[in-house]
Amino acid sequence: MLFNRRENANKKQRNKIQFLQKKITSNLHISKIKTEVLAGVTVALALIPESLAFAAIAKVNPMVALYTSFCMAVVISLVGGRPGMISAATGSMALLMTKLVEKHGVEYLFAATILTGIIQFSIGVLKLERCFSFIPQSAIAGFVNALGILIFTAQLRLFAGEPWQMYVMVAVTLAIVYLFPRLTKSIPSPLIAIIAMTIVAIAMDLDIRRVGDIGEITRNLPVLHIPQVSFSLETLMIILPYSLTLAIVGLLESLLTAALVDELTDTRTSKNRETKGQGIANAVTGLMGGMAGCGMVGQSVINTRCGAKGRLSTFVSGAFLLFSIFVLRDLVQQIPMAALVGVMIMVSFETFDWKSLKVLRKTPLPEVLVMPFTVIVALATHDLAQGVLAGVILNLLIFGWQAAQIGTTVSIDRDENRVYYIHGQLFFGSANQFVELFEYTTDTDKVVIDFHRSHVWDQAAANAIAKVVSKYHRLDKHVTIAGLNHDSHTTVRKSGVPEHVVNLRSSSSQVA
Repeated sequence: MLFNRRENANKKQRNKIQFLQKKITSNLHISKIKTEVLAGVTVALALIPESLAFAAIAKVNPMVALYTSFCMAVVISLVGGRPGMISAATGSMALLMTKLVEKHGVEYLFAATILTGIIQFSIGVLKLERCFSFIPQSAIAGFVNALGILIFTAQLRLFAGEPWQMYVMVAVTLAIVYLFPRLTKSIPSPLIAIIAMTIVAIAMDLDIRRVGDIGEITRNLPVLHIPQVSFSLETLMIILPYSLTLAIVGLLESLLTAALVDELTDTRTSKNRETKGQGIANAVTGLMGGMAGCGMVGQSVINTRCGAKGRLSTFVSGAFLLFSIFVLRDLVQQIPMAALVGVMIMVSFETFDWKSLKVLRKTPLPEVLVMPFTVIVALATHDLAQGVLAGVILNLLIFGWQAAQIGTTVSIDRDENRVYYIHGQLFFGSANQFVELFEYTTDTDKVVIDFHRSHVWDQAAANAIAKVVSKYHRLDKHVTIAGLNHDSHTTVRKSGVPEHVVNLRSSSSQVA
């Protein structure tokens, strides 16, 4: 008997071990590893020219941006909450740090990057990332569409002064990107396009712009670097405003990028873990001589388009970026910009939410304005965060206007008393309108105000009710507040309305 029990226990243990082994083995399937690695390599090649461009925007050494992309990608692959998402140096973050570098130097930028990471991690600990859930879908659509347009227009600027060969190479790149998957999907088509165009450019010695023309790439590895600034309150006051802005904008773009990848992969993101992960990645990046970064929509789309969904692709993108800098520098510098322009044009079309245009026809007119308004502000300011903020504010104004519409239906009960049935939400935005709903002088001696279809939200609403009751009392008329739920009753009682006037969820007929 005892032997059988031990045998059954051992059998269950073996089954558990076999189940875990099978699960781990399935996650490490060779085809999946190949897809993740190739996607990471493709993303790394696309990161190099963009990082160099962002370094120019931030007015820092090109290697600072490359170190940023390496550190962010590697660290976020380990601690982030959105597998398959790429985080690196970005243009929106680079724009925010330009003045800091101009006024105080790059060492203050490193310190600000570390503080940005600390702030982001603190937001994750306090779970304040939930505030980002108040961003409406229309503003998110505006963010995505504006980003797609910005990516596309940025590529168009690269055609200036280029020979006709570049136009041909961009067209061929797009053809490979879209047609090669019909032959096989085992190798990412953007990677094939980049390799093919590089071979052609080198073999034919074409006089077109290469990656090496964007900025100088040196064979220096990133090392631990403590910012050379005085650790004082004065320094904190200098970097704190920049760090706060960088932290909020970085989280905004990262969480919106994560939401887009969620939709593309039909999976869910741990937003709290991603928030903490962004903080850790930025803190590490600052200590390695990098600038603040965040999630990248374009590169994340490339990664997903190549079939990657896991953390390995993100890790490989950072690791191969460093490998490219240190080992393949001479070859990487020969990559024609035309190939990367073609890939990014594909990304711009993949990023744009074409479905949002169809949804506009079914959306109520006031809400239709939010998405295009977000796009217009983002394009005008070249700042996605400002566009989203403008979209959120407009959406709140529309929501507040709609919520403030309060009305009443009037009837006479069997005792000839006038009953006002309130429809809509009573809060600070509708309080004044509420006071004007009643005909104080011509009403009957007994009035009932029924709140069965309404809710009292704040003290301004309660004060408005008290004001109405006071007006009736000055005319020697009796008024009863009926149909309040428990929360509304508590709020109204705090405004000083007499207890005998206020009734919980009692009907107007019962009050009469």
